[in-house]
Amino acid sequence: MGKFRSAKVIGRCQSMQRYFIKEENWIGNTITIDGEDAKHIAVVMRMNIDDHIICVHPEQFAAKCTIVSIEKNEVIVEMIEELTQNSELPVQITIASGLPKGDKLEYVFQKGTELGAYEFIPVKMERSIVKWDQKKGKKKLERWHKITKEAAEQSHRHYIPQIQEPKTIQQLVDDSEDYTYKLVAFEEEANQLDKSEFTKVVSSLKKGDSLLIVFGPEGGLSPKEIKTLQAAHFKICGLGPRILRTETAPLYTLSAISYAVELN
Repeated sequence: MGKFRSAKVIGRCQSMQRYFIKEENWIGNTITIDGEDAKHIAVVMRMNIDDHIICVHPEQFAAKCTIVSIEKNEVIVEMIEELTQNSELPVQITIASGLPKGDKLEYVFQKGTELGAYEFIPVKMERSIVKWDQKKGKKKLERWHKITKEAAEQSHRHYIPQIQEPKTIQQLVDDSEDYTYKLVAFEEEANQLDKSEFTKVVSSLKKGDSLLIVFGPEGGLSPKEIKTLQAAHFKICGLGPRILRTETAPLYTLSAISYAVELN
């Protein structure tokens, strides 16, 4: 924060539009907004000079700013107040979801971002009906990023969750070593002991911990996938007595964790 001139610090600023700004666009207390965000300010929101917005720095701090210059493709603002409120979960939750049909994954990305997810990993599973098209993958990832960016702005987050390229189960396992906890939601075989595993992990979460939790597609995880995950020290867990849809289970999980670590 040393590169910024001193600014008054305040707590909340709930009703203003929020924009995530690249680090190179912050010069002292002057911030340049370009691209789609500038167009949104000038054309969609029809803002004027002296209007206020919130800008979020990649280092996860936010500032109230006033518009000093406005064009269709570039808006210049001045930072006037640093905001102290941070709406991020104190733990990092990564959602690994089997590729589902339709726009269910986009729903998980949007609502999961609002609920505080740290990262999303789409997973190519044996029972996924949808197959990942590598040719169309770049455009789809761009769309997914836009969804999480807009959801992060709407929910006043300081961080945009990252979305990785779809992985296989084995790739997911290979990259899972550094998580504090690893779970797989598998309702079909979750007995009473397994159902307590989720409660046990959630109640053990401490600030700075990370949790990777895997959810199957509509057809669920295959026995082979479960064995692969268990061999990599993933714990099987249930999420209660009801069978949840593939797009509902991650949101239930995030809500339960939020309650446990933020509100309880």
